[in-house]
Amino acid sequence: MQSTVNYLWHTDDLLGQGATASVYKARNKKSGELVAVKVFNTASYLRPREVQVREFEVLRKLNHQNIVKLFAVEETGGSRQKVLVMEYCSSGSLLSVLESPENAFGLPEEEFLVVLRCVAHVNALSGPKDSLPPKVSPRHEAVPGQRASSPLSAVAGMNHLRENGIVHRDIKPGNILRLLGEEGQSIYKLTDFGAARELDDDEKFVSVYGTEEYLHPDMYERAVLRKPQQKTFGVTVDLWSIGVTLYHAATGSLPFVPFGGPRRNKEMMYRITTEKPAGAIAGTQKEENGPLEWSYTLPVTCRLSLGLQSQLVPILANILEVEQAKCWGFDQFFAETSDILQRVIVHVFSLSQAVLHHVYIHAHNTIAIFLEAVYEQTRVAPQHQKFLFEGHFWVLEPNLSAQHIAHTTASSPLTLLSTASETPKGLAFKDPAQDIPKFFPKVDLQADYTTAKSVLGAGYQALWLARTLLAGQELMLRGLYWCVETFQATCRRTLEVTRMALLFLSSSLGTERFSSVAGMTEMQELKKVTELRSRLRALAEALSRCSHSITESQTSLSNLRSELLKNRDQVHADRSIQQIQYCLDKMNLIYKQFKKSRMRPGLGYNEEQIHKLDKVNFSRLAKRLLQLFQETCVQKYQTSLVTHGRWMREVHETRNHLRMVGCSVAAYNTEAQGAQESLSKILDQVSHQLLQDRTREAQVSPPLTAPYPSPALTDLVLQMQELCEEMKLLAFDLQDNNRVIEGLSRPPSAPDS
Repeated sequence: MQSTVNYLWHTDDLLGQGATASVYKARNKKSGELVAVKVFNTASYLRPREVQVREFEVLRKLNHQNIVKLFAVEETGGSRQKVLVMEYCSSGSLLSVLESPENAFGLPEEEFLVVLRCVAHVNALSGPKDSLPPKVSPRHEAVPGQRASSPLSAVAGMNHLRENGIVHRDIKPGNILRLLGEEGQSIYKLTDFGAARELDDDEKFVSVYGTEEYLHPDMYERAVLRKPQQKTFGVTVDLWSIGVTLYHAATGSLPFVPFGGPRRNKEMMYRITTEKPAGAIAGTQKEENGPLEWSYTLPVTCRLSLGLQSQLVPILANILEVEQAKCWGFDQFFAETSDILQRVIVHVFSLSQAVLHHVYIHAHNTIAIFLEAVYEQTRVAPQHQKFLFEGHFWVLEPNLSAQHIAHTTASSPLTLLSTASETPKGLAFKDPAQDIPKFFPKVDLQADYTTAKSVLGAGYQALWLARTLLAGQELMLRGLYWCVETFQATCRRTLEVTRMALLFLSSSLGTERFSSVAGMTEMQELKKVTELRSRLRALAEALSRCSHSITESQTSLSNLRSELLKNRDQVHADRSIQQIQYCLDKMNLIYKQFKKSRMRPGLGYNEEQIHKLDKVNFSRLAKRLLQLFQETCVQKYQTSLVTHGRWMREVHETRNHLRMVGCSVAAYNTEAQGAQESLSKILDQVSHQLLQDRTREAQVSPPLTAPYPSPALTDLVLQMQELCEEMKLLAFDLQDNNRVIEGLSRPPSAPDS
């Protein structure tokens, strides 16, 4: 046990160790509160006095939510060693998070954004202000007079180091500690300011600190390769370290890896970082003395969405620059990272492509900008974009603010229905079984641990992919189901309008009053009545065919709906995720035992036999897991893509067919309206002519027996007037029907936000 006046710790509770100090978990003697104590060793006192006190002075000046707090500076009782009493972060470091097999291929998107927020807030303004204004791309459109909201005190946090003129000089995942907040959220805090120093805006330094994989190449050349050079270093060397750290967090791997690893092939490591082409964000050498391969994008195994990758890659490309003249400054880095953190995510599932997209958009941007962002990711032009949300068409007016877009999640996205048919491509992914290592027959505790860790990491990647593929199948089925439901509603409305028109036409054509009129007069206009009636009969037959066609579409949609429900039940009944998780749990137990065993010098005979059996069982479980993934998850997903493509073609055909039928019904209604109006005019003329003739007859030869017209003629006039009124009503109804038909081709207005 060791102690200071107020704190107590055991040397077994080691949290970390460096060249000049060790960090332990300790407790306050009075309150029992857990803290971390940094105890400096004898070697630390060999440094110049100003270097020894630098960390104390730096930490005393800093006070920020993403920087580990300094509580006190005390001394041990016997040796009087200096002790820094600091905030205790119980969940390890970002490095321990990335070392976990679950994150072998990088952090999930939500966790990565938390890390980005921490790194950007604390580090980005640690250097001098740039002389040039920050780069702002055209996509950063703002509404005049409207300010963007700052994400979690970004400006205050990032200005904190700048205002104090401090450069960290040893940024890496191991120096970013993690703790859990009250609601279970991750909070990352920068620690280890042993290499930090205060620096004026234009001041340079010559001393070298840091961890070699994260060092700027100029510092690497002198500190690692021990080559004499007269270069001085500015505060922007932190940006290189930030770039490597962010790449590591996004992918689970270092960006620059020579054959044999960075620490075995140092000359090649230096060559990769210095020969990197502009725009490249990674370089690897896969064979001994082999060529260098450059990457300009994040690997396909990365778990970040393409929407976030498109924002992140330009940042990495511009801070992983050797020449400081080409490298971004802190203002530019801040502008771009802050821009990402201020955006909201709109989840969009492209039904035609069967791909879920994350569209990063500012809330104050217009919907037109959002539609353009959707186009950039899906290649579906804005005029071809139709959106469904929770089963209803969602109209997005281009001139409105993006705040009117519905709140979405990965499980409840906007569904994009393209009016152009295409073959679904689905999720692009790499089979985790590729390049998976195998155990050596002999017992090698370190090698066995390393192999188990790699295989377990592939297993967790398979689990993540399996969940993603299953979620994709559910979104495909749900989106198609919504399409079917909306098209069935269209069928019902179109059929109702068509039958209404047929009812009126049948009523008009079935009356015998036309023949009565024709039998009692020789007027020329009545000859047109027969032609109009023939025309109306033809329209009635055409509408009947439309009605029959719509009924057939309804039957087809009902059959598709039944298939979708059947497949949805099958997806919900799938248990491959649980089976993969079971294998992983068993493998994880063996992995933890391997992790513990590697710290021992060797195993006894019985323990070695158990270790060999564990290797066999681990390999068997891994084989079973990957078999489940490939033969169940992947095959079902690929089958679902083929079926989805067939159903999408059917949906497109049905939609186009309904549109044509709707246009035909509208055209027939318009023609019927014209015929009814013509017929109404003729009947008006006939009725008027009959009344005039009867009046003239009465004036020339008054009736001898009665002063009234004959009952037959009077009845005929009344019938004609009544028929005229019916024709006018029918014309009005047909005109109203046309408005309904035209509305069927347009989705209903979106609900109020």
